Amino acid sequence: MSPPPEKLDLDLVARLRQVVAGEVATEAELRVLDDEAGGWLRATDAHLRAAEERLTHLNSDPATPLAQIAAEVRRVEALARERTEARRLIDGLERRTRELRTAWLKHHADAGSPFGGPTR
Repeated sequence: MSPPPEKLDLDLVARLRQVVAGEVATEAELRVLDDEAGGWLRATDAHLRAAEERLTHLNSDPATPLAQIAAEVRRVEALARERTEARRLIDGLERRTRELRTAWLKHHADAGSPFGGPTR
């Protein structure tokens, strides 16, 4: 059996949760978070596919010990939960990014044109 997948970066998850909950983030940080969260999701998907393939292989062999099958089932369940969390946070990050960008645009529209008087 292969070793368990690397644990996700707890700092990344904590920061994603903070931003999704309403903390302010810069445009640059939003881009970095989006990139890192996407990488986390892709890696988790790959680990999950591999674990599901191992489970299929283990189930096809009648000589496979039940404990080995159970361990792989637990791995699949843990990875599925991690993927769900990653998707939830990415969806929240996308929503929060739209909110922050809209607020930025509104602020600049309300401030008026930098080339003359206020816009009408």
